[in-house]
Amino acid sequence: MPGELRGAWLGRVGYREAWALQESLRAAVIDGTGAETLLLLEHDPVITLGHSADAANVLVGAAELAARGVEVVRTSRGGDVTYHGPGQLVAYPVVRLGGVRSHVEAMAAAVIDVVAAWGIAGRWQADRAGVWVGEQKICAFGVHVHRRVAIHGLALNVTTPRSAFRAIVPCGLRDAGVTSIADESGATPTVREVATALAPALARRLARELRFDEAAGPPAAGALAAAGSRSPGNLPDTRLQ
Repeated sequence: MPGELRGAWLGRVGYREAWALQESLRAAVIDGTGAETLLLLEHDPVITLGHSADAANVLVGAAELAARGVEVVRTSRGGDVTYHGPGQLVAYPVVRLGGVRSHVEAMAAAVIDVVAAWGIAGRWQADRAGVWVGEQKICAFGVHVHRRVAIHGLALNVTTPRSAFRAIVPCGLRDAGVTSIADESGATPTVREVATALAPALARRLARELRFDEAAGPPAAGALAAAGSRSPGNLPDTRLQ
């Protein structure tokens, strides 16, 4: 029997608050007091750097980015530099793993399933970890694993404007561009609509049985509130100066 995966739509969430929530949920999975959970959300504008990212791939100074309302955070996930913000669907499966590669490939397969509904032929490219449409990346991936439980996940551009990525070298790839469901299909689905399609696709590819909490559900909402009240101060201060 597949294990249960609780899905929750959280709406717009700050990056560091969502990170704190993931760590809290992971601790509960590890100690057996909490369920595996899929968080679906949008972030406030933020540039994130994976743990081994090159800071030179952020092309605009921190002061200017702050004036634009864009936070910069060095995070625990793998990968280089990326942008999150309005119009982008972020999915964070907090799940036990058999293997990292199979986990990322399962997430990629779910994304390919979903974008196909908008007539988009996505493909997984392992050496440039992402789902690609031609030479442009539509979805980026990065995870962190502790005691065989993963956090972080994927970022799928739904209506994200290409201009949002001009402050960075996306994923450290200078010879590649970014695209979105809107750019490739001409359609403008909401992030919530794509999240509703992605949740069951992820559960299927991760061999889990989805229980989707339409309004985030009291446990997830309560955990988010607790994480916010703690602030991400329980995390290392990873903002770039």
